[in-house]
Amino acid sequence: MSNASRLSPSNSQAASSRLRLLVLSNGHGEDIIAVRILQELQQQLNPPEIFALPLVGEGRAYQQLNIPLIGSVRNMPSGGFIYMDGRQLARDVRGGLLQLTLSQIKAIRRWVSSQKKLGNKRAILAVGDIVPLLFAALSGANYAFVATAKSEYHVRDEVGLLPKKSKGISWENFSGSVYHPWERWLMSRRRCKAVFLRDALTTEILKQWPIPAFNLGNPMMDGLEPTFSSAQFYSLASHQQETVRPFVVTLLPGSRPPEAYNNWETIAIAVSALLTSFQQRNSIFHTSGTVVFLGAIAPGLDSNILSQTVQSQGWRTASESPIQISDPNVLTFKQRNAYLLLTQQAYNDCLHLGDMAIAMAGTATEQFIGLGKPAIAIPGKGPQYNPGFAQAQSRLLGSSLILVEQPAEVAKTVQSLFKDPDNLQIIAENGLRRMGKAGAALRIAQCLQERLG
Repeated sequence: MSNASRLSPSNSQAASSRLRLLVLSNGHGEDIIAVRILQELQQQLNPPEIFALPLVGEGRAYQQLNIPLIGSVRNMPSGGFIYMDGRQLARDVRGGLLQLTLSQIKAIRRWVSSQKKLGNKRAILAVGDIVPLLFAALSGANYAFVATAKSEYHVRDEVGLLPKKSKGISWENFSGSVYHPWERWLMSRRRCKAVFLRDALTTEILKQWPIPAFNLGNPMMDGLEPTFSSAQFYSLASHQQETVRPFVVTLLPGSRPPEAYNNWETIAIAVSALLTSFQQRNSIFHTSGTVVFLGAIAPGLDSNILSQTVQSQGWRTASESPIQISDPNVLTFKQRNAYLLLTQQAYNDCLHLGDMAIAMAGTATEQFIGLGKPAIAIPGKGPQYNPGFAQAQSRLLGSSLILVEQPAEVAKTVQSLFKDPDNLQIIAENGLRRMGKAGAALRIAQCLQERLG
C-alpha cells in the first residue's frame, strides 16, 4: 500500500485500476486450493495484486508464493476440525480462538478501508465454508466464494434424496439444499459476484435461488500429474501388462500427527490381512503374484515412527522394488512376495499407480477417487477421520468409497470388489463425475478476472 505513494503520474492511473484481491481461507487444504487459483490468476493479463489472510493455521502455502499476509495467524489445537467435535471447539476457545477471530475481522475491514482511501479497486475471494464467506460479506467489498466444504452429494444423487439413515441427512437438507438459508443469503447478496461449486449437481440445485453459481470443476483435482506418462505405464499390449505388473495398493493415513500415526497402525493391520488373503488359492489376485503397497506420507510426519510400525508387522528393509517412483529417499520393505514403499516426495505417483487405496484421509481420499479408482476406508478415532466424517465422506463419494468397521474386513472387501469388472467401471465413472476433471483453477481464475476485475 505504501507502493502507491511512489508511483509516477504517468502510471498511477493504470496502477490504481489494477485489482487488489484479498484471499480468505480456513484450513490447510483450503490454502492449497486458493494458491492453485492464485497461481493461475498471476498468469492472466493485468493480474491482481494479491494479499491473504489464512483464518486457520499459519498460511505457509501463501508464504511460499511470497503473498503478503495482512493480519495475525495462529495454529489452533483442533487444526481446524471444530465442526466434528465440540471438545475441539472448547480447546480452540481456550487457545484464543475468539480473540483471533475478532482481530481477523478488524484486519479485513482495515485492509478494505485502506484500499478504498487509496482509490484502489478491491475485492475478496473466500475459500472454504461459511466462515470466510461471512467475513467476506462483512467486509463491505465485492467478493467471490469457492465453496469447498459442501456438496449436494452429501444428501442426494442424480436420482433423488438418499435414504435418511441418520438425523444428519435430515438436518443437512432441511431447507431443500445442503447450503442453509443463511449461507444462500450470503451467496445471493449484490456484492457477491460469483460462487464456484465443486460439482454440477450442487450448482444445479443452487440455481433455484438468485445465486451467481458456476460449475467450473473442482481445483482439488489440479496439480496431480504424475512424473511418468500414462502411455509409459500402460504401453505395448495392455492385457499382457495387466498379467505381469504388480497389484498396487496406495495407503493414505492422513497428514496430521498424532492422528496419522494411529491411522497408520490400523492400516498396517489391514495390509497384513490383505497379504494373507492373497496367499489363498481362491484369491482373485490376477497379476504376477507381486503386490506393492505405496505409503503416501505427508512431509510433516516422522517416517521413523511409521517404519517401526511396518517392521513390527514383519516387514524387513529391502534394496530393490518392482516399481520406480520419483523419490530418491524412498524407504523400501519386503515381506514374502510383497513390497511396501514409504515416500514423502512422490504423492502424485502414489495416486496414479494405485489400483485401489486403503484410506483414512480427507482430501487425499477424494483425489484418489477422483482419478476413477476405488478406496476402502476404516473410520478412526479422529479428530478428523472419525466415524461421522467417514460416513459424510462416503455419502459424498458414493460407490467409490467403501467403509469397513475393522481393518481385517479390508481383505474380504478387496476380493469381492475385483471379482466384478462392471462394478469397477461404474466406480471409475462415478469418481470422475463427483470430483470433476482437472483444469478448474484456470477456469475459475479466468472467471474471477471477468467478475471482479
